[in-house]
Amino acid sequence: MSEEQSAPVCYRHRNRQTYLRCVRCDKPICADCRIDAPVGFQCPDCVAEGRRTMRRPRSSFGGGARAGAAGTVTKVLIGANIAVFALAIISGGSIDALMSSVLTPMHALGAEIGYLPGYSSVRVDLFGIEIVAPMIAAGGYYRMVTAMFLHYGLIHLLFNMVVLWMLGRVLERDLGPARFLTVYMLSGLAGSVAVYLFSPEVWTAGASGAVYGLFGLLIMVNRKLRRDNQGIYVLLGLNLVLTIISGFSLAGHVGGLIGGLICGAILTFTPRERRSIHWVGFAVFLVVLAAITFFQTGAIDNRYDVV
Repeated sequence: MSEEQSAPVCYRHRNRQTYLRCVRCDKPICADCRIDAPVGFQCPDCVAEGRRTMRRPRSSFGGGARAGAAGTVTKVLIGANIAVFALAIISGGSIDALMSSVLTPMHALGAEIGYLPGYSSVRVDLFGIEIVAPMIAAGGYYRMVTAMFLHYGLIHLLFNMVVLWMLGRVLERDLGPARFLTVYMLSGLAGSVAVYLFSPEVWTAGASGAVYGLFGLLIMVNRKLRRDNQGIYVLLGLNLVLTIISGFSLAGHVGGLIGGLICGAILTFTPRERRSIHWVGFAVFLVVLAAITFFQTGAIDNRYDVV
């Protein structure tokens, strides 16, 4: 028998003789099947098995690094805010109404408000359908979330979305999509709770609470990763001064900032090997926000006799 006839054949291509072998399983492989390895070659089966057992790269705080790098959640949040703004224009009937900060039906349904003496709900005509929307103190707690996606005019929307784009992609990469989205929502909710607690009779709306939460979160993350925070401090200070001068919702902005700092503390002070505690910390923070909300509702009930 000749040497050519006795040569082994590729395990995937039985008609191809080869002297190459996989360094892991020792199966013969042809030149088309071989995959370069640090030492020698590997077969497709061993490479696939290695990928299945390989630990996926994680971000600095336990999130999926590759998924977070795409900034998908940031893009979805921006898209959601723009979509709601478009609906507000359609439901309000004109862009002029929005630009002059006149409440459209969409805002009446979702803007935060605790209670106005004599009123426990708002009656609006939305796309030809009459809807009665309760205020927060009368059970409309959904407003604390929906208000995060409503804006008073195009400038208000653009400002928040630009900052969300700048900070969101960085933080989503560091935290991963799930943790980033959770902190964003908790920060926005903290801003809503602060407004309900300190300014319950004032209409407010916007993603500013959540965006200010990203400032607080980035400060904590940068400190953990030993990055320079000087530029963030300057930008945050300028925004707070603008908030005071322009008469924006100081309670909502500061409440969101504090919410972001608290969430950042949960992330950065948790030991690296016990990252699952992050979710416990977020849950506790949510319970605290709920407790404050219900406490304020009770106080408003006693003050105004809400029905």
